[in-house]
Amino acid sequence: MLDTYGNTAASRPPSARTDLLERGSEKYGSAGLLRSSAGRGWSGLSAELRSHSKGVIAWKGFQADIEICVDLHGNESLVTRRAAGVEDRRVASRGTIWLSPPGWQEGLLEIAGDHSGILHIYLPLSRFSPSNLGTDIDDPWVSVLSYERAFEDPLLAEIAHAIASEMQAQTSVGNLLVEALANTLAARLVQKHSSASSDRSFTRLAREGLDRRRLFRVLDYVQANLEGTLTIDRMASIACLSRYHFSRAFKQAVGQSPHRYVSTKRLERAKALLMQGDRPLVDIALALSFSCQANFTRAFRQVTGQTPSQFRHHHKS
Repeated sequence: MLDTYGNTAASRPPSARTDLLERGSEKYGSAGLLRSSAGRGWSGLSAELRSHSKGVIAWKGFQADIEICVDLHGNESLVTRRAAGVEDRRVASRGTIWLSPPGWQEGLLEIAGDHSGILHIYLPLSRFSPSNLGTDIDDPWVSVLSYERAFEDPLLAEIAHAIASEMQAQTSVGNLLVEALANTLAARLVQKHSSASSDRSFTRLAREGLDRRRLFRVLDYVQANLEGTLTIDRMASIACLSRYHFSRAFKQAVGQSPHRYVSTKRLERAKALLMQGDRPLVDIALALSFSCQANFTRAFRQVTGQTPSQFRHHHKS
């Protein structure tokens, strides 16, 4: 069966298919899993793209992370969710979002029609720490998120589509992108979807920036580690800022988000490596954080209009 993004379940290696079922299989079963972030090495969140058939799903089991479900396509059918004494009935459409908190141990979903593309995002509680959110208080924000009703949020839907796109076609900065999206996702949930009272309202993010000395230190670090692992955590640490503050301050200083900047620099490095010699393409791909040569070729051609082999041949000739 071909999934929404052109992937077949049969095309995944057996070992990978086993890993893919670790997150949602107990809750939703193995059927309907189209794509997963398992094996990507993502930090900050994990995700699964699933199709759900018409029917009833009764689930049991402890949930450790916050689950955010986003309808990527919409089929205008009724979805009823019952858990922890709460019942929510919603005609799902493109962009409909459901939250499930950590700790829920049983519940029921009744789906009136088939859904071809529901993205399930699993966000760990660590993303809501004061240091990560940039707050100066220790309020338990997870406990005041609104779980009772489905809702719509254009920014969260955009984040979900970005995650699904990275699952479909890997990029050299996928890990950085997902890490940044995880931070934004947590901050957005607290900012817009918290039921906290006014005396526990979300503290405004501090207005911190990057001075030239700290900025150049980060840029030097990126340049020295293009053929290695680059994380938002490490760059933020070098800049002495929280992850969330760093991403905003970096974009303000450079004009690009960290992952976009790294992507541009890695493309430059890829071109240089292709012109310098006959280093195997698979070695270049792995050095620049692609999982395989095919993903490197796809990303390179998308930006330059040429495959790496064509680019190398053109410049040698």
